[in-house]
Amino acid sequence: MPKVNPQFEIKSYGLYTAWDRVSKELPKIQKHTLEIPAEVGVEFGFILSVKKGKGEVLDFCIDHPPFTDDNGEIMPPFTGTYFVSSNDFLFFLGDTIWEPVEDKAGSWTVSVSYKGKVVASKKFIVGSE
Repeated sequence: MPKVNPQFEIKSYGLYTAWDRVSKELPKIQKHTLEIPAEVGVEFGFILSVKKGKGEVLDFCIDHPPFTDDNGEIMPPFTGTYFVSSNDFLFFLGDTIWEPVEDKAGSWTVSVSYKGKVVASKKFIVGSE
């Protein structure tokens, strides 16, 4: 029997409550928007639903404006992987604004890929009210 391909759907996107990375609870949507205020502690991103994907590995990328690390080096995009642990899987992918907020302003693209193909992506503009 042929393997069924996973199904991907962005369930919500925009501003969220603070995300506790150790908790299994996902953050709660506060406002559906692509315009993100440049304020410390603001959490933004999206919640992705993956159906029929148990055991699969997804790659993620958070491409951000050019800001520097503590050594003055330009930070590369944030990348990593998610392991899909169930056939009805939800996860949050996003970021939060930190000091100095000025260098966080601009375009942030949050995306998820499966087997090299982008399956979910949102472009947020930080610095909007």
